[in-house]
Amino acid sequence: MANEIHSTAVVGNNIKLGTNVKIGIFVIIGNNVQIGDNVSIKPFCEIRDDCIVGENTSFGSRCTLAAETIVGKNCQIKYGCVATDTPKIGEKNRKPCIIKDEVRCGANVTLMPGITVGKNSEIGSCSQVRHDVPDNEIWYGSPAKFFKKVDN
Repeated sequence: MANEIHSTAVVGNNIKLGTNVKIGIFVIIGNNVQIGDNVSIKPFCEIRDDCIVGENTSFGSRCTLAAETIVGKNCQIKYGCVATDTPKIGEKNRKPCIIKDEVRCGANVTLMPGITVGKNSEIGSCSQVRHDVPDNEIWYGSPAKFFKKVDN
């Protein structure tokens, strides 16, 4: 299927898009970004430079991925999620986040710099994640804490 990029979207240079990618209204995609097949990016999202997004991943509106963030395949990122990359404003030392395959993030989640969210994990809405989340775990809260293992 053909890609759908809204006329108001701003797409940077050296972008690699898979097939059937949907980029919504007023989305900003930085330079050197790779986006896999069947990805949906809803309105007002920003994906900054050098990010990688795996196939079959969806973003709700108003999400922000800081530069160099990696998102795996088959992820669901709900609206208002933010992956940060610098512990101090103005600092140039980036600490990108990694969101592994099959992760589900509820609305308004904040991932602090350098956090890794493990495969098949879930982050509850309005959580602030300050520590790495292992595979197959559910975390929530501010700060986010372990709740339980994912039922398979």
